[in-house]
Amino acid sequence: MGRFSNTVVLVTGAASGIGEATARRFGREGASLVLADKNAEGLRRVADSLEAAVHIETADLSNADQCRHVIEAAAARFGRLDVLINNAGKDHLGRVDEGDIADFSTVIETDLYGVFYMTRFALPHLRMSRGCIVNVSSVSGLGGDWNHSFYCAAKGAVTNFTRAVALDEARNGVRVNAVNPSLVYTPFTAGMQDQPDLVAKFEERIPMGRGAQPDDIAFLASADAHFVTGVNLPVDGGLSASNGQPALS
Repeated sequence: MGRFSNTVVLVTGAASGIGEATARRFGREGASLVLADKNAEGLRRVADSLEAAVHIETADLSNADQCRHVIEAAAARFGRLDVLINNAGKDHLGRVDEGDIADFSTVIETDLYGVFYMTRFALPHLRMSRGCIVNVSSVSGLGGDWNHSFYCAAKGAVTNFTRAVALDEARNGVRVNAVNPSLVYTPFTAGMQDQPDLVAKFEERIPMGRGAQPDDIAFLASADAHFVTGVNLPVDGGLSASNGQPALS
């Protein structure tokens, strides 16, 4: 507790789910917070419930100008930026030949362009603070999923973007990593959670027998990980430890 005192943390997609849990975790440990999301009401609810210095920005993270404004507002409010959590994301269910072609652009613009924009505009500040970036990617960025080709394309790009930026920024003192969750019980997966048989299939495949809670994802920004960069870390209850063959008992 308190290990993020005197630290300014920016969390995107902070109005619910993993972003909200991440904000709460940092707030409990002393950080000053900048929270960004399209959901103004959700942002206000989260901010009002935190015992921390909080600045909120309602923004569409697929828009470059709005991303730039969020970073500038963070620097203006707190005078520095130490940690960027790129969490805002959008899913799409369907085969590559289904739905509107514009749906692909929407997913890519939110899940990939948003990470790029926020990273680009944050780097000058993170270089000064020798800070870090944690991208919230997905196991869908490490392997393919049925009926999720748009999402897999975006998260796969985030996976390698994380590695490349980590290489470029290591000598500038900026660490860049990603967490890659599987099933997480959040509003993002609410549609799935309304299908008990589907959730049961997920939980059967996960060795720990359950999906993650949002708070399970909120880590890697600590100074304890000072020599960790360029990592895409599965946070999946052991799912990726399997080669795909069925359990024998």
